[in-house]
Amino acid sequence: MSSEIEVIFPGNLRVEAKVGEFVIATDQPEKSGGNGSAPTPFALFASSIATCAGFFAVKFCRTRNIDTVGMTLNMSYDWDKEKKRYPKMTLRLTLPKDFPEKYHEAILRAMDQCVVKEHIHNPPEFVISLV
Repeated sequence: MSSEIEVIFPGNLRVEAKVGEFVIATDQPEKSGGNGSAPTPFALFASSIATCAGFFAVKFCRTRNIDTVGMTLNMSYDWDKEKKRYPKMTLRLTLPKDFPEKYHEAILRAMDQCVVKEHIHNPPEFVISLV
């Protein structure tokens, strides 16, 4: 199975990805010459990790008929100026009020199955070419 994303350049530093019927907009902050009209590509990358982990948390609850009202997930990451990278990303899941304690460790294991994160641990080969 192959997937494809078409990237277009609508102006200034905006870059948009067409994924099926969806358009995902990115931009750079004004301080970097962009318009600040959309998240940066890195913010979308980080969001994909957080939403992937969130998907596995919701799926875990759904298969056990656990109500997810009140469940939230937050992710933080801090820039290391010296290394010029984000060396650590921290995900914090707030469980619903009546979440069974017996599932605390299990839901963390479920979130750890995030396919996006797995691609960081086992990166794909990148091929860049001209057409």
